Formats: sequence, C-alpha cells, structure tokens
Amino acid sequence: MNLRSAQEGKEYLIKSIETDDEELNAFLFSLGCYAGEPITVIAHRRGGCTVSIKDGRYNIDNQLAEAILI
Repeated sequence: MNLRSAQEGKEYLIKSIETDDEELNAFLFSLGCYAGEPITVIAHRRGGCTVSIKDGRYNIDNQLAEAILI
C-alpha cells in the first residue's frame, strides 16, 4: 500500500521508497523519510497530500506519495 491510499490521521511505518532518483532519496532521508520511520497522512489534496514526518509537516505530490510504501 502507498500513501495515496492511506487513511488520514493514522500513523504508518514506511516499508520502502521505490524511486531510482538518488538525489530524491537523499532529500527524503534528510527529512527523516526512510524505511522503519513512522509517517502520518494529515490530509489528501487534489495534487498530493500533506504528511507528518517526525516533527515536520510536508506537502508531497501524488507521484512521490505513490513511491512511498507503507
């Protein structure tokens, strides 16, 4: 299951991130978004979703939300 199909307000553990872009992987890692970390979908938006990772909230687009498996 990916973040696009996640329920709002429920905490999930990230299983993996499926992307071939090393720069994107490094960026997500700097945010604290990597396997084994908890993530919560705050709200689904038309173009993506708002997520909570550690102490921050971030808006991510649908393509990235589909790459984050929970």
